[in-house]
Amino acid sequence: MINEKFARPLLYLSALSLISTVVFALLGNYPVMGMMVVLMFAMLGLYFQAHATLKTFTFTCWVFAFFFGAMVFPSLFMEIGGFKLSILIVPLIQIIMFGMGATLSLDDFARALKLPKAVGLGMLLQFSIMPVSGWVIATAFGFDPEVAAGIILIGSCSGGVASNVMVYLSKGNVALSVTMTACSTIAAPFATPFAMKLLAGKLIEIKVWAMMLSIINLIILPIAAGLITHYLLHSKIKGTIWRPAALVLAVICYFLAQNIPSAVTQLNSMCGAFVLMAILRQEWLDKGLPLVSMGGIIYIIAIIAAGSRAEILSVGIGLFAAALIHNLIGYLLGYYGARAALLAEADCRTVAFEVGMQNGGMGTALAIDVLKSTSAALGPVIFGTWMNITGSTLASFWKGRPPEAEKEINSSD
Repeated sequence: MINEKFARPLLYLSALSLISTVVFALLGNYPVMGMMVVLMFAMLGLYFQAHATLKTFTFTCWVFAFFFGAMVFPSLFMEIGGFKLSILIVPLIQIIMFGMGATLSLDDFARALKLPKAVGLGMLLQFSIMPVSGWVIATAFGFDPEVAAGIILIGSCSGGVASNVMVYLSKGNVALSVTMTACSTIAAPFATPFAMKLLAGKLIEIKVWAMMLSIINLIILPIAAGLITHYLLHSKIKGTIWRPAALVLAVICYFLAQNIPSAVTQLNSMCGAFVLMAILRQEWLDKGLPLVSMGGIIYIIAIIAAGSRAEILSVGIGLFAAALIHNLIGYLLGYYGARAALLAEADCRTVAFEVGMQNGGMGTALAIDVLKSTSAALGPVIFGTWMNITGSTLASFWKGRPPEAEKEINSSD
């Protein structure tokens, strides 16, 4: 970690990059201007990493650095030595989902039985408000059918793991957040295709069965592998007998992935490699997977941005505006819907994040794997980027304002 004292020059470099951005923009030298924007966000990301209060914005800065880097130098994120980098999108999504599963346990799902009101309300709001508001926004902005379908798609996705981090920072109910994310993910193979068929079926062809199988392959199976790995690593079984058995199981899954081309049974080899890594060394899982997950999300955004550069330049501003509106609707209706149901303040904040923040990786993967459209992937990419900005901001705002119950406890001590 960078020391705060040594991080200060990074802030100065970021400010200098911002000034240079303005200068080169006025001169009309847009390639250099783009380079300065990339440098500015990279320096800001390193600077924020050194500050505990600003650390939540680090990921957002790197997202923007790679996004603008892909816009300025698209060829770097499209092909290397004849290898098309877009092929990496699906494997990276699977690794990210495996990482999400590795942070969960069966107890997280069991909590749903103890929190039925909050979990049920959150899932109802998530799979109703967000798809419908996505359809309304896409229609109002008049986007092309594929772009509009992508907006509805991101609204129809389950909650993302990033919401769990935001809930923790905002002093919400982390156990409820993890439970809601897990339950909405399990419901996604049914809820997402249904919402897409109902709301986007007139825009583009929606293959419900193919989308259901894709969600199982891209999301459910990697998460299940992560859950199994989590259980094995935290098992109370003494000795090391389980390790060879688990290793054999992982190897079998790896070879199944190579020899059975079915969309349901394919566990990507890269995901299998991380299963092996996690089984061998628990500390690699705990320390490595969060970084790999964040890096995977950033790189996916860059690949999509590079491949859809022309479309982004033509609809980018409108798409960012649509993302902001959609995101705010989720936060507001999620929070006040929970308030209307008389949930505790910490639970209201949790529901707000779970409703307002979708699984951008899932939306991107479905757009590429099922809809076969980079234009449809624009919505999940832009919305996913924006959600990290608004989520970090809202979490920082709530962090300094503890829930009322917590204030009362603190004042009585």
